[in-house]
Amino acid sequence: MEYFSIIYKILKAIEKSMDYDEFDFNSISPETMGITRNRWEALMFELVRSGYISGVELIPIMGRSTPGIKVEKPILTIKGAEYLNENSMMKKACRMAKGIREFTR
Repeated sequence: MEYFSIIYKILKAIEKSMDYDEFDFNSISPETMGITRNRWEALMFELVRSGYISGVELIPIMGRSTPGIKVEKPILTIKGAEYLNENSMMKKACRMAKGIREFTR
């Protein structure tokens, strides 16, 4: 479950950053996300490969299974925006269902 939570946080931070001229890398850094650099790179690779973000360069590194990541000015794609929208609706539905269960106890 943490996997999807971190993906959501990264995408949300990138969405918010689109309002500014400069991108603050710290908003999506491994330290901010509370994960290792290896996990962060793997997640960023998947977000780019899956078409959720652009503006991130994947740099092949000899001897590694995942590429290096160079963050330029990440942009949330339409597919990424759809992911955020669907997941925020799912979170609302889960909160409502949880509230109903607690109310009926």
